[in-house]
Amino acid sequence: PARGSNISNGQNPLPQLLQTPSGLAILELQGTINIPSITTDTPENPNTSHPATTKVGQLVFPDYNPNDPTGSTAWMKRVHLYIGRHQRLTGEVKKLATPLGVIRRKSVDDDDAMTDGAEQLEVMEIIYYKVLFSSRPEPVGE
Repeated sequence: PARGSNISNGQNPLPQLLQTPSGLAILELQGTINIPSITTDTPENPNTSHPATTKVGQLVFPDYNPNDPTGSTAWMKRVHLYIGRHQRLTGEVKKLATPLGVIRRKSVDDDDAMTDGAEQLEVMEIIYYKVLFSSRPEPVGE
């Protein structure tokens, strides 16, 4: 199975089914991500607590094989999202009941006869699938 990321060589690391031209995807997290906090003691602010820096977002499709000639979708049943070094969410890929459109503002050139320097909206993507995480995080080792 394919693991890891292909970002360094310019390829989109998402399975083909989830790829969009700009690389967007939807993640649905049902719950709260608890980020640990660090308590610091300084003369100005004793016992000050602030969020620790935690890496959120290593996304792994452990059963996905891009070279699978059958085009099987069994890989969609298991996706991992790593939070920090000690937590992992397990989810699955789901088809959206209604596809979502992603729009962005587009500046109009001065020579456009339809508008006078106004902005227009442009549909960038149509997204058909989401990655759903609905279970509690699992502890993992390094």
